[in-house]
Formats: sequence, C-alpha cells, structure tokens
Amino acid sequence: MTDQAANFLDVNGTAIAARTRKGDKAPGLVWLGGYCSDMLGGKAQHLDQWAEKNNHAMLRFDYSGHGESGGEFKDGTISLWLEQSLAAYRAFTNGPQILIGSSMGGWIVLRMAQELIKAGEKPAGLVLLAPAPDFTQVLVEPALTEDQKNQLAIKGYFEEPSEYSPQPYIYTRNLIEDGRNNQVLTGIIETGCPVHILQGMQDPDVPYAHALRLVEHLPVDNVTLTLIRDGDHRLSRPQDLDLLTRSVEAMIAQI
Repeated sequence: MTDQAANFLDVNGTAIAARTRKGDKAPGLVWLGGYCSDMLGGKAQHLDQWAEKNNHAMLRFDYSGHGESGGEFKDGTISLWLEQSLAAYRAFTNGPQILIGSSMGGWIVLRMAQELIKAGEKPAGLVLLAPAPDFTQVLVEPALTEDQKNQLAIKGYFEEPSEYSPQPYIYTRNLIEDGRNNQVLTGIIETGCPVHILQGMQDPDVPYAHALRLVEHLPVDNVTLTLIRDGDHRLSRPQDLDLLTRSVEAMIAQI
C-alpha cells in the first residue's frame, strides 16, 4: 500500500488530520470512525487498501481529540464532529461519495446525509457498521448509575473502562446534552440513497435490536441489513473485513 502523509484542515481553529487517496473511478469512499477511534484502525486501513487496488478515491480523517487531529477529546460533541466531517468532505472530495460509518460514525453519517440533502446534495450511498445513532440518549443515559449522574452534575463528565483501549471512555454532560439536538430516531430519516447496515448479533455495545430500530426509520430508502450471527462490535475479523469490501463493491454496482 502506498504510504500517505496526513493533510491538515483548519476548522474553526482546530487542525483536522486527513489522509486522501486519488482514484479515477467513481464513487469515492469516505470513512467516519467511531467514538475514540482513529483513521489508522484496521477497517479504515482495509478500505484504503481496497480503494488503492481498485482505483477509487478515499478520504479518512480524525475528529478533534482523536488520532492526529488537534483539540481536546472532552470538548467534543456530535455537532462539533459533524461540522468537522462536513468540512473535510467538502474540502477533500469531488463527485459522488459513499459514506462509510462505524458505530458513532454511523450516527454522524446519517446526520451528514440530512445536512447534504438540505444543501441540495446527497451521498451516493451509505454503509453503516454497528451504527450507533442517538447512542447518548438511547444507550448511555438509560444505563447511568446514580454515581455517574452525580459525576455529570458535579464534574461535567464521568469515565468508563474501555474494552478496546487502555484509556477509559469519557462521557461529558455537553456530549449528552448536544446529542439530544442531533437525534435521528425520532421520525423518518431520508438519505436519498441506498443504505447497507452490517451488524453483529454478539455486539455487547450496540445491540442488534438497535439496527432493527434504525431500519424502521428508513422506510423511503433501499435498505439492506446484514446480521452477522457471531459478529461483535468491532467487526474487524478477516471475514468481517471481507464482508465490508464486498458490501462496498455491491453498492457501487447498484448505484
């Protein structure tokens, strides 16, 4: 794989790191990672290798407080990361794009689609891996302990051990409050394009029932849901990565 140096985009004073790959074939691919993930993760790297091999453009980037980007993680909100995602999309892509989002990235992809449609644009397609739309309201808030509620009220955040990193997850009051303003599971979601959801049935973080609920909110679009019986949240095994690229190939053939 050809090495890529990070480019940096200034978004309201924060340096957002991105890696871009040129390609002659449309559509391009745009990768949006999950909470506490970065653009050097296995799924993003696998997609980039596929894009290079198949001559498609690809964009991947880090939200503020993630990976190589500037800013503090604790200052992040869905609105802020959405703004940065749209800025990177508009600065680094040309022509039709498939937006590919993992976990929280799936939520941001859905919000991006809504904002692009408002602007008279639309994505070519969406591929969502273990998507976690509205996770702050649907998955985090209902599970808060009294101690965590007190920490949010007093300190403005609480920490929780992560199975995927030695660093704990940090959930802030601002993140949760801002999440309410970005909810998508409140009515019909119109993306204007085909959607393919990949969801593990052994996912301990985002239950597959959440993916089923999302499908109910996408009645207008052509939606494919693939349930992976033994799949976990990361979906990073060789067979999961193969399914991801096959899903992208199928979407390209469809659009």
